[in-house]
Amino acid sequence: MAFLKHNGRTLCYRLLGDSAKPLILMAHPLGMTQGVWDDMLPSLLGKFRVLTWDLPGHGASAAWPAGSSRITPDDLAREALALADNAGVEQFHFVGTSIGGVIGQQLVSQHADRLLSATLTNTGAVIGTADAWNTRSANVLELGLQTMAVDIVPRWFGPNACEQQPALVEGWRVIMGRGDNRSYALLCEMLGRADFREQLGHHQVALALIGGTDDVATPPETLQALAQCSGAQEPVILEGIGHVPSVECPQKFSQMLIRNLV
Repeated sequence: MAFLKHNGRTLCYRLLGDSAKPLILMAHPLGMTQGVWDDMLPSLLGKFRVLTWDLPGHGASAAWPAGSSRITPDDLAREALALADNAGVEQFHFVGTSIGGVIGQQLVSQHADRLLSATLTNTGAVIGTADAWNTRSANVLELGLQTMAVDIVPRWFGPNACEQQPALVEGWRVIMGRGDNRSYALLCEMLGRADFREQLGHHQVALALIGGTDDVATPPETLQALAQCSGAQEPVILEGIGHVPSVECPQKFSQMLIRNLV
């Protein structure tokens, strides 16, 4: 792990691989950590340099500052750009899942010149409803992530993963429960406000969308709506996969990226 100070807050990241290879920045889902990419690294590092990082209050990244009561997609996109700048890279491939895909949409809409491509998975131009996200934010502040993780984490994975790997669910419950409640709540509120339906119509970024048949958070129709407003091709929907393909089918996901980006 390594650390970078950005706007007074410490970001935890990993930068792996040969500096001569193209860089991929990878952004994880809400409530998880950069560890979601671990099983993909052996395959990707043969072709790419890889940079992963923890979102605010997740993993080993510092919580969102107490003096700020709002997080925006642009705040998170600028963290990604700061990490790319620190790596000495002008352009990069971007991969993001869930809230990571929201970061990707912000980069596509406002910083397309920095992108070689964007692969967005299990996300949407709009995800859920503002009321639902604001309710979750309030519940997290009242109950805490450790309590909330009991019901949230099983929703991340398809039935096959939950049945065949019960330790997987329990492990991610522990990880989510260690996050910063306030940072998570602010990110929920951000997702309730985020709406990219009118922002993605004019870009030149090579954009690929991936989802899962068993994703209850961002089902296939959410990806299809994103394709329509962004001009992307029809999403690839993975059979039997839930919200986090990098964990449920890392080899298949790695092969898709290598095939699409090399």
